[in-house]
Amino acid sequence: MRTMLIVFLGVALAAETQAQTFQDFLTRLHSLPDSAREAVVDSFVAAVGEFPFVEQDTVAHFCYRGSANSVTVPGDANSWSPTSFAMTRVSGTTFWYYSHVFEPDARLDYKFVTNGSNWILDPLNPHTCSGGYGPNSELSMPGYVQPPEIAYYSDIAHGSLRDTVFFSTNLGNSRTVRVYTPAEYDSVGGSYPMILFHDGLEYVSLAHADEVLDYLTAHHRIVPTIAVFVPPVNREPEYAGNQRSQFTAFIVNELAPWVLNRYRVRSEPEYHATLGASNGGNIALHLGLSHPEVFGCVAAQSSNVQSDISSGFQSGQQLELRLYLDLGTYDIPVLIPLVRNLVTILGERGYEYRYVEYHEGHSWGNWRAHIDNALEMFFPGDSAMHAGVRPMATEMSLLQNYPNPFNATTTLAFSLAVPTEVTLAVYDVQGRKVSTLFDSVAAPGYHTVRFEGAGLASGVYFCRMETPRATLTRKMLLMK
Repeated sequence: MRTMLIVFLGVALAAETQAQTFQDFLTRLHSLPDSAREAVVDSFVAAVGEFPFVEQDTVAHFCYRGSANSVTVPGDANSWSPTSFAMTRVSGTTFWYYSHVFEPDARLDYKFVTNGSNWILDPLNPHTCSGGYGPNSELSMPGYVQPPEIAYYSDIAHGSLRDTVFFSTNLGNSRTVRVYTPAEYDSVGGSYPMILFHDGLEYVSLAHADEVLDYLTAHHRIVPTIAVFVPPVNREPEYAGNQRSQFTAFIVNELAPWVLNRYRVRSEPEYHATLGASNGGNIALHLGLSHPEVFGCVAAQSSNVQSDISSGFQSGQQLELRLYLDLGTYDIPVLIPLVRNLVTILGERGYEYRYVEYHEGHSWGNWRAHIDNALEMFFPGDSAMHAGVRPMATEMSLLQNYPNPFNATTTLAFSLAVPTEVTLAVYDVQGRKVSTLFDSVAAPGYHTVRFEGAGLASGVYFCRMETPRATLTRKMLLMK
């Protein structure tokens, strides 16, 4: 639990210093006359120092100070709705607050909206995360581990980036393709695996993929790898629209041969990967499905999955593909069932895949932190299995309950790679166990259980999956 030192200035002009909860602070504040409240808020803000203020590892208190008619907190947690998470102002002050329960390892982007239209960063939070539309404020709960691989380190070797303007006859347009070669490339012979990034320039500028490659290579978590960063020209048509076929031909018939001729890339498809996020994940999946002779490894983050892709994996010929997929539990709602459905298909068809869900949203802050998982799956180095990386779904996973929110009844699913002891239980926000759903040795594969909440009060509950190796948690919302 995080505690804080709040200094309350009483009406008797005495100072009282003690560890208090946020609710204690509000109770104390409301007990004072309006004229004395602003000074207490001053002391509270100075004592906390960093916001949002987190208690009990799960409760985040968003706080804002300023004159406004309304303040809301849109972000990953509410699909960026500008009217969601309405803050409350304490009368007699310019202090606003909103409290919400998150998972202990959640990481989310958000902003404040004042007076219904003014979008701003959280002035009390120095932590930001770059996004496609500029920086957002970042909430990282106490259990979230910041990814060390995205930073620049002066004491490790760095690869080189080279830009080439590439014209496509299939699309009739040009784009700048950026190629990363590992630090040893010019001094060591031999051929290298290759990974092609869609939304490539943003994977460099926002996800720091070149730093990730440097870090993983230096720590022997992957073998040295060439990366090709390809930006879109007409993103939606190329990745998921009426130019998808032409874009596929550009990648397969123009760009890939050029890369293989220009750089020392291994020729076997199992050493060729393609990766993308959102619609970029959609085109990565399409390339693997339609051209496994070119790309034997596919990674899709928070991916759109068009119906012909899911049906192709379900009904088509079994392909020599390895796949990595991840998803945020706060992702775009329409994408979540598409990805989970594809994961079910991959499991039923016996594909080699890894799948994991994180308590994050549809953001570059999410995607940049998990590039390493895909790279280590496809091109592992000597220490990849000993690097302490995040658990993969091939080991164990606990999927979000569906539906969520739910009224009385909901379904949860978990998967295992090997037989193991599993306890699946539901807890309320005070940490009290309210139901045990499973407590036995479970076989490898997917398992579903139902949770009946008819006798419980509306509110937030947590489903916790425990095995001898790890613990996973999902937040559920019961609404009657």
